[in-house]
Amino acid sequence: MGLVLLMWALGSVVALPVSGLVTARLGAARTAAVSSSVAAAGHLVLAVAVTVGSAPLAVAGLFAAGIGEGTWAAATTFEGAVVERRLGYSALPRFQAGESLGTVAGASLGALVAATSLPLIAHLGFSAAVAVVTGVITSRAFLPLLAPRSFPKALVDGGTQRGGQLRSALAAWREPRTLLLGLVILGAALAEGAASDWTAVAVVAGFGSSDAVGAAGVTVFYAAMLVTRLFGASLADRLGRTTALRLCAGSVLVGLALFTLAPWLPLALAGSFVWGVGAALGFPLGVSAASDDPHQAAMRVSVVTTIGYCAYIIGPAVIGVVAGSLGYRGALVVVAVPVVVGLLAAGAARPLRAARAAAEPDAAREPVAAGAR
Repeated sequence: MGLVLLMWALGSVVALPVSGLVTARLGAARTAAVSSSVAAAGHLVLAVAVTVGSAPLAVAGLFAAGIGEGTWAAATTFEGAVVERRLGYSALPRFQAGESLGTVAGASLGALVAATSLPLIAHLGFSAAVAVVTGVITSRAFLPLLAPRSFPKALVDGGTQRGGQLRSALAAWREPRTLLLGLVILGAALAEGAASDWTAVAVVAGFGSSDAVGAAGVTVFYAAMLVTRLFGASLADRLGRTTALRLCAGSVLVGLALFTLAPWLPLALAGSFVWGVGAALGFPLGVSAASDDPHQAAMRVSVVTTIGYCAYIIGPAVIGVVAGSLGYRGALVVVAVPVVVGLLAAGAARPLRAARAAAEPDAAREPVAAGAR
């Protein structure tokens, strides 16, 4: 089962390195619309596979879903970074709050549908339809890749040559700042992914609680993330990205310590909340830093999200092995290692002065953007 579920993460990680090229060539809107359809098709294949009892077909469906969802996430993240740059203040955390809200809403609706004993093909067919409609309709509101003030010509017309785009993509993988930002996002993604995968079972196994209480632990975590993403952006603006990232990493470490060491369940749940607060801003602030220079934003966002998504492959495997010796709660201390690395790398999130100085020459005619600079 673990190997089958791993296929989704593999599909995402395979897609993300080329998502920057695809987004730069097709535009974020078209990429989001197409990739949402690919993700929906993957879920339909999965539903058919489970219905007919075919594990290889299920693997193919999950792999396709991972490709579609990974590319969709990269395209919409890039679009969010562009909008944030236009607005002139931190907006990506609020956009990421939509993901947190979708997680809660999707899980709730999924539980409701499952309780009705609806056939899986109808269940996933409905969710696939929602995915396509959402992807196509929302992408129509994306900013057009037409204004030279916002994008270099290489991104507007898809690049003069594919070779130039490929060289740009490879160059992004050799930039120390971009790789450090990837480590920041890796720590944040592992902090979130570990909580999503292991909090419920850790609460049940560690305290002898019911499954409902275990689910409450996950709910507390995601509620903390949602609130922080909605209201933490203004704090990040006041403190600066680097300071905000360091505070978030510290919050994750404190929350982990409480959750893994607390002798009482209420204290462990409080730790889950503090953990969620810390995990909320690492991804959006890291992506925001990677997109400081609009000329290389698509490629750099692709690099940092690829590194971040590796957490979904590394996390389950490593934590699962450690849990055999330390138990489910104890195994979560593994998360502290990449979080500390991200804490040390947080200085890379400082704004690129050169990028701002090299921004659009006629930006003075754009009051919002000019004021932001």
